Amino acid sequence: MSAEQNPYVIRPVRSDEWEQVKELRIASLHDPVAPIAFLDTVELAEARPDSFWQERTAGAASGRAVRQFVAVGPDGVWDGTVTVLVEERGSTDFLDREIETTQGHVVGVFVREGRRGAGLAEDLFRAGLEWAWSLEDPALERVRLYVHERNERAQAFYRRIGFQDSGVRVPLAADPSAHELEYVLTRP
Repeated sequence: MSAEQNPYVIRPVRSDEWEQVKELRIASLHDPVAPIAFLDTVELAEARPDSFWQERTAGAASGRAVRQFVAVGPDGVWDGTVTVLVEERGSTDFLDREIETTQGHVVGVFVREGRRGAGLAEDLFRAGLEWAWSLEDPALERVRLYVHERNERAQAFYRRIGFQDSGVRVPLAADPSAHELEYVLTRP
């Protein structure tokens, strides 16, 4: 979508915007696909203290470890988000597995219903990936994400923008018969 057609501003969050970060996260957890899209619940998110959201937002606003991008509409409403975590080689991931290569990890992908299909997800990913590829010392070798095996809409989107199924399958703790699929995009 060209800049003339897209009235949204895609940008990183600012450290003082924790209330908007909280609102958008809770909105994402109310989405009908939330149970297969997020490893979080509305109840847990709403129970977290303001200090959690303040720290989370400050951490996602600067530095190398994480960056959250949002799509801000002309009315000031945040209609989408994507977050990129940096996993440094030699550290451990959320499954307690050693990270073998310095990489990005995309999480928290969400576009509000009614705003989907307008290019916001593509624009958010473009911003997140540009940030990820801009990092140096060391540079990220790839970016990965996990998607539920039943979230076919998301899988189709990730393939369309260049991610490929790596073949890695991770059973869900809440339902070991269900799996998350790892998708990867190597450095261009």
